[in-house]
Amino acid sequence: MPGLVIVRPGDANEVVEAYRYVIQLRHQPAVLVLSRQPLPTLDRNIYAPATGVARGAYVLADAPGGNPEVILIASGSEVGLAVEAHGELVAEGIRARVVSMPSWEIFEQQTQAYRDTVLPPAVDARLAIEQASTFGWERYVGGSGRVIGMKTFGASAPLKALQQRFGYEPDRVVAAAKELLVKP
Repeated sequence: MPGLVIVRPGDANEVVEAYRYVIQLRHQPAVLVLSRQPLPTLDRNIYAPATGVARGAYVLADAPGGNPEVILIASGSEVGLAVEAHGELVAEGIRARVVSMPSWEIFEQQTQAYRDTVLPPAVDARLAIEQASTFGWERYVGGSGRVIGMKTFGASAPLKALQQRFGYEPDRVVAAAKELLVKP
């Protein structure tokens, strides 16, 4: 039996597309991981269609001209944070791309050519944002990238306080992205 497919959608549009994907699976178990936090529903007239969920990851928001110098990768509740940081980076003239990656398993089934269009090998300034463990994200950020994520077993406090304490705020994501652009 093939392995478990995990899908972690980032907004209501992605939930619909994730459900469409998993409902057609006949011989493979799947899990939809949904957030209990209030998440923004992205305007798909501005951002890419959520049909990209069926490919595991897709370019949600691109750099003007489509030639990114930094890539923000997120899934689930972190997608909205990546979108906010993208807006700030682009406003400062930094060519940023947001990749929504709701499913590693589905993304890994895509052709290398497709994966390279989403995560161009020439762009090594990559930042994954994950409010859970950083485990596994290194395969997508590479040796030059970075993961903003938990390295401890969490904490208990109101959500906003935890987000501030652990760096899950747009300005902290922007600062981390800018650090990646400074070549040693």
